[in-house]
Amino acid sequence: MSGRLTPRSRRAAFRPGRLRAAALGTALATVLVPGLSACGGDASTAGGGATLKWASSYFPTHWDPVVGGSGAQFRELALVYASLTRTDATGKAVPDLAKSWEYNAKGDQITFHLRPGLKFSDGTPVDATAVKAAIVRAQKQKNSALFGDLTSIKSVDANGLDAVLHLSQVDYQIPQLLGERVLQIASPKAAASPTKLDQNPVGAGPFTVTQLVPGTKVLLKKNPDYWDAENIHIDNVELTSAPDAATVVSGLQTGVYNFADIAPSQAEAAKKAGLDVFVQPGFNANNISLNVNKAPFNNAKVVDAVRYAVNRQEFVDKLTFGYGSATNQPFPKGYVAYDPQSANDYAYDPAKSKQLLSEAGYKAGQIKLDLVIPAEDPQAEVVQAQLAKVGITVNIKVDKNWATPFFAKDLTLSLYGTTGRDSAAQTLTAHFGPNGPLNLSSPYEPSGFEAAIAKVRQTPLDSPDYAKVLQAATRAGLQSKALVFTYSSPNLIAKSRSISALPKNPAHIDWTGVTIGAN
Repeated sequence: MSGRLTPRSRRAAFRPGRLRAAALGTALATVLVPGLSACGGDASTAGGGATLKWASSYFPTHWDPVVGGSGAQFRELALVYASLTRTDATGKAVPDLAKSWEYNAKGDQITFHLRPGLKFSDGTPVDATAVKAAIVRAQKQKNSALFGDLTSIKSVDANGLDAVLHLSQVDYQIPQLLGERVLQIASPKAAASPTKLDQNPVGAGPFTVTQLVPGTKVLLKKNPDYWDAENIHIDNVELTSAPDAATVVSGLQTGVYNFADIAPSQAEAAKKAGLDVFVQPGFNANNISLNVNKAPFNNAKVVDAVRYAVNRQEFVDKLTFGYGSATNQPFPKGYVAYDPQSANDYAYDPAKSKQLLSEAGYKAGQIKLDLVIPAEDPQAEVVQAQLAKVGITVNIKVDKNWATPFFAKDLTLSLYGTTGRDSAAQTLTAHFGPNGPLNLSSPYEPSGFEAAIAKVRQTPLDSPDYAKVLQAATRAGLQSKALVFTYSSPNLIAKSRSISALPKNPAHIDWTGVTIGAN
């Protein structure tokens, strides 16, 4: 599914991938080598060396980056796979496997120059042929979650260490786009069998897999051939699928883990336990998804009634424990793509909402809707209560196979939480474009959005007009009647104090320079 973003569960929205992972782990646990028991302490395991013991609520369902590279799971896959670029603390694209790049004069061709002498963990060279194979596979593999992100790339020429991307349009977003999230590059030799790659990942990242128990645990060791290995100070990684959220903090206290993502509700307990709570900036935003191709949302007044019925601050107060903020956009306030001019559009006004419903011909209680979600979530209950106040009856329906009708655009009403893209333009097209995976109303597109997003692509990232042009595209997208944004919450991580501070790269977890010492 084009550009799919993995939603979060009670921590923000949903994570259907997590449900699939649990089932997969149960089914396959007996075919793999025995798991390791946890051991106390932070600095080392029986094998010696500094060990990261990471309990992840986003444990990858897939280890093929073409399939599993979207959503929050890309953070775990980045242990194994490197990309052409990566994102620094300012959100800027910086070198990774590519040491540099440049556009032609017209802006419809970009050449990435790869670092010399690199190889994947199976010995295959990291060269332009591998880059081309990764792009073609992401575009054409049937189960790719990324093909919708790569529509600007028409073809690729592989010239030794130079990968020349020919674009279908002027697009200065490419270095921003082709980072960790969208193009983690696998060994073309290993990727010749995507099914095998899914269970035996082979990349050129900072770590290599030594054992994989699907849906449960992965053991990794430092990759001595990683291009920046001298700045990776972690020797081993034990990545474990997080148990029930309520037990994560106790696991951190006892040394079963030394690193875990946590819900806002756990942050205070983690602090009291003497753990570091790391607030990682991100692009997260949650929304109510409407299908304007189905009644009653084919009536614009009903859509606007829902917009005015939403009290965003209530989501913040009840769900984020002081860490979140209200937003009516697919970005948090302060992000370059956030449009200040749209900040007060459709402010909470239940009286106006009731008036619009009356003008649309509906009496209180006449509109009855199923709100379809993949798992129980308090966010749905907030929506249900807020719409009830204006006379719309909502029945919360849990469907663990929710993803299929959602991405097929068959639902009338649902919820979604995006983790965003490093390219803000791609986040916008995913939500507002006619083929956007997060546009429940496809092929609907708000008037003026296509031209606005084209102008963004045509504007160099270092142009003094870039922020203004980008915010104008956000403003055009927000005319969409398919999405009602509610709140944003950062990513929260609890870690042992033995783990040094992490770089604050937005939405990413970067292990460069991180050390693990004794308590």
